[in-house]
Amino acid sequence: MDTPVKCMWRPDRSKRTKQDDFRKRINNKFGVKLETYDDLYKWSLNNYPEFWETLWQFSELKVSQQYEEVTDSTKGIADIPEWFRGSRFNYAENLLRQEDNKIAIYSTGEGLKDVETRTFGELRCDVARLSAVMRKAGIKKGDRVVGYIPNCLEAVEAMLATASIGAVWSTTSPDFGVTGVLDRFSQIQPKMIFSVDGVMYNGKCHDHLVKLQQVVECLPDLETVVIVPYVTTDTRQCDISHIRNSCFLKDFLASDGAGDVTPELTFEQLPFNHPLYIMYSSGTTDVPKCMVHSSGGTLLKHIEEHVLQGNMTQNDILFYYTSTGWMMWNWMVSALFMGAAIVCYDGSPFVPNENVLWDLVDKIGVTVLGTGAKWLSVLDDRGIKPGKTHSLQTLHTILSTGSPLKPTTFDYVYRDIKSDLLLGSITGGTDIIACFAGHNCTGEVYRGEIQCRVLGMAVECWNEDGKPVLGDVGELVCTKPFPSMPTHFWNDNGGIKYKKAYFSHWPGVWAHGDFCKINPDTGGIWMLGRSDGTLNPNGVRFGSAEIYHIVEQFKEIQDSLCVSQRNKTGDEERVILFLQMAPGIAFSNEIVRTVKSSIRQQLSARHIPAIVLPTNEIPYTHNGKKVEVAVKKVISGEEVKVRGAYANPNCIDLYANIPELQGY
Repeated sequence: MDTPVKCMWRPDRSKRTKQDDFRKRINNKFGVKLETYDDLYKWSLNNYPEFWETLWQFSELKVSQQYEEVTDSTKGIADIPEWFRGSRFNYAENLLRQEDNKIAIYSTGEGLKDVETRTFGELRCDVARLSAVMRKAGIKKGDRVVGYIPNCLEAVEAMLATASIGAVWSTTSPDFGVTGVLDRFSQIQPKMIFSVDGVMYNGKCHDHLVKLQQVVECLPDLETVVIVPYVTTDTRQCDISHIRNSCFLKDFLASDGAGDVTPELTFEQLPFNHPLYIMYSSGTTDVPKCMVHSSGGTLLKHIEEHVLQGNMTQNDILFYYTSTGWMMWNWMVSALFMGAAIVCYDGSPFVPNENVLWDLVDKIGVTVLGTGAKWLSVLDDRGIKPGKTHSLQTLHTILSTGSPLKPTTFDYVYRDIKSDLLLGSITGGTDIIACFAGHNCTGEVYRGEIQCRVLGMAVECWNEDGKPVLGDVGELVCTKPFPSMPTHFWNDNGGIKYKKAYFSHWPGVWAHGDFCKINPDTGGIWMLGRSDGTLNPNGVRFGSAEIYHIVEQFKEIQDSLCVSQRNKTGDEERVILFLQMAPGIAFSNEIVRTVKSSIRQQLSARHIPAIVLPTNEIPYTHNGKKVEVAVKKVISGEEVKVRGAYANPNCIDLYANIPELQGY
C-alpha cells in the first residue's frame, strides 16, 4: 500500500479552537513553547499526569471534593493505576449542570413525524422524578440497572437517574435476541430493567414484549420492570400482566404520590473510579466479558475527545446514528457536559428512503454527524448525493467508526456530501469506551487515514519483535496509563481475564488486538483489521482491511470477507476470500481474475488469496463489524455456539462444510 498523500481538507487556522486555548494554558503553566498538535501530543505523553490534571482544571468539572493525587506515575499501564484519588463528584450532575431553556435532547425515530425535545431544565426535572422513584423502589449505590431499550429520550433519562444515585447502568438494544441479552445481563444480576413494548424498523412494527418476558424470567434478581410505551399510543390496549414485576413508565413515576411536584434531585458524591457503566466485549466466539468503566474516567476522556479533538461547544448539535448497544451511544451522551445538544434516533437509516438522516440534519441543524463506515459506503454504492439534495449548511463534521473507512469513501464524502467539513475517522473500542486515534480540528484530513493519535494516548505500532515501527504493519499498542481504562472486569477474581485480554501478548503493554500502520509523513493511521484474525500466508502478516480496501472498490462486489485457514498439521496457512456479489451480478472466473490482479498490483503477489469463493451473506455484529474469527473457526470444522452478538447469526452456517475448503 503506497503512502497516501492526497490532502482532502484543511482547517481554517485563523479561527481559534479550544485546543489552542488548552495549549496556551499548558505553555503558560509549565513554561513551554508548544506550537503544533504534534508538540502538544508528545508533551501529553511525556507528562501524562500533568496533562490530565490540566484538562480536569480546564474543563471546570463540578466536584464536591478535590483530588489528593492525580495518579501514581511509578505504576505502569498493566498495574491499572487509580486516577484522581480522593476526589468526589457525580457524572449525572456534571451533564445536568445547565438548567436553562436551551434544548439538550432531540428525540425521534422511524415512523415518527415529530421531533420531541427536552431543554436542560426539563431534562433535569424528568431525571429528578425518575431518580426519586427509583430510590423509593430500592435502587441504591452499586446496584445494576439495565436497559433493553432503543436510542430514545427515555434511555438517556434512565441512565442519568441511575448515575445520580450511584447505581451502575448497562444496556443492550432491542435488536439483540434473548440469548445475546442473557449472555450479558445474567452476569451482572440487575435489579431493575427499562424496556419498551415494541420498535419500528424497516417499515414494520416489531413486538418486543415476548422477548422481554423471556429475558425477565431468566433474571431472578429483577425487582422492577419499567416499560416505555414506545409504539403504543393507548397503554390500555397493551397487556403486560404476563411480565413479572412490570409497570408502564407513567405508572412507575406516579407511584411516589408526589403528583406534579418535582422532588429535589440528589446527586451521590462518588470517587473518580466509581462504576458508571458495564460494557461488553463482542462475544463473537465466547461469553462476553463485562467491562466496568468509571464515572470519572469516562467523562474526562470524553471531554478530551469532544472538546480538544473536536472543538465542541454549547452551540453544537451532535447526532450519532447508534444503538444503545454500541459505546458510541455513551460517547454521544457525554456531549451534554459541554452544553451541546444530542439527537436520539432509532430505526433504519434507509426508511422511508436513503435520505432520512440527511433530512434530520437539515431539520434540526445538526453540526456533527456520526455513523458507522458501512452506512456511508452503502450510500456511495446507491449513488446518493446529499450535497445536491440537501442544504447541510450547519454540518461541519462527519465522524465514522465501527470499521475502517475506505479511501473511496473519503472521495465520496468530499465529492457528493460536502467539501468543506472535517471527516473524522475514529478508532478505539468498547474496551476503553473512547478512542485511541481520531479526529483533530486543527489538522489536515488525508485520504484513507485517521488523522492522528489522540492526546494523552501513548499509541504505537509494534512489529512481532515488540519494536515500534513507522510505515510498516504492526499491532496497535498503548504503553502508558489513561483514565478510561476499565477499572476491572465484573466477577474477574484477581483480574485474570483482564490481564489476559490486554497484557498477555507483551507484559506491561496494552495490546488492543488491531493491526495498524502509521504514516511517518502525516502521522495518520490506517486500521487494518483485527489481529486475532491475522492473515499470515507464507510468513507475511497483514490485516484483512488491506484486502477490503481493494476488493470493495468494485461495483460488482457488494461485500467481502477475508479469513485465514490453517492446514491440519498447523504448519501452513492460506487466505480465503469470500465475495458477496452485487444484486444482478453473477460470480465468475473473470471476477476472480480481476480481483486477484488488483490485489497483486496494489499490494503484492503474496497478498493474493489462495481461494476466492462466492457467498450469499456476510456475518456482522450488531455494531456493524464483520465477523471474521467465527468464520475462521467454522471453516476449520469448529462449532460456534455463542451467537448472541450477531445481527445475522444464521449466516454463519453458510461457511460450514464448504467442499473447496475440505482436506487442507
